[in-house]
Amino acid sequence: MTIFTNALKTAALLGLMMGLCLGIGWAFGSTQGMLIGFVLGSAMSLVSYFFSDKFALMSVHAQPVSREQAPELYDLTERLAQRAGIPMPRLYFSPEQAPNAFATGRNPNNGVVCVTAGIMNMLNEQELEGVLAHEISHIKHRDILISTIAAIMAGAISQIAWIMMWTGGGGRNRDGGGENPLGMIGALLMIILAPLAAMLIQLAISRSREYAADARGAQLAGTPNGLISALRKLDLANRRIPMNVNPAERHMFIVMPLTHGGGLSDLFRTHPNTENRITKLLETYNALQPIGVPAADRRHSQQSV
Repeated sequence: MTIFTNALKTAALLGLMMGLCLGIGWAFGSTQGMLIGFVLGSAMSLVSYFFSDKFALMSVHAQPVSREQAPELYDLTERLAQRAGIPMPRLYFSPEQAPNAFATGRNPNNGVVCVTAGIMNMLNEQELEGVLAHEISHIKHRDILISTIAAIMAGAISQIAWIMMWTGGGGRNRDGGGENPLGMIGALLMIILAPLAAMLIQLAISRSREYAADARGAQLAGTPNGLISALRKLDLANRRIPMNVNPAERHMFIVMPLTHGGGLSDLFRTHPNTENRITKLLETYNALQPIGVPAADRRHSQQSV
């Protein structure tokens, strides 16, 4: 899947989310209720949007890190940011032993990359470069903004359904002529199914952005090898050392914290299956050209794994 295809997929999924909003309004026949729900859901999501970086950093007890404290981390990040053509992100360090990393920030000018103690202890330089390139790609392409739009819509849909559940909308004929059994059934189904559909669409958007960030990150690093090795290590380690974070923040991490099980549980994963990510990355990377990486460095990097 190309990056262009990922962008189209994201746009289509966002369109489906908006379609759910309009569908709820039609089912209940209440424009006022739809507007109230949208305003409430948007307000809560916007608060999360503007303060999500602070909430996420606080949840993992992260602190700013300087070049003197972590010269290798700082140099790698600075080099990758220069290749990507974005300002140097602020770096944060979390004492969490679960190896993980995430990026946040509404745009490249206020980007943040946070790494845990576990990831710094586990990965070698090439693997760490692959992880940082993935996160910088998220920042460059404003993936946090896209995820937040999806969260706003999902929150609005849930709020609309909640309001209609308590106000009893949708059970009357549109001409005011008494109860409409079919309308009541449709309203009940909408209350139950719309928030679930919104959540699944939101998860699909998150997975789509992960695929794109994997490919762009490998392109930025000049090789997929470091990221592939890192993903395998991180996936196994996070099954052994889960990190208890707010479910609303799981999509931010490079691998999903508290990853368990399979089968039906995969429907509710914020991230694609790791081996599927690697397969897709290898398929996509072959069609890409590395960004700003000297040929000698690419040869050395590809021979080192």
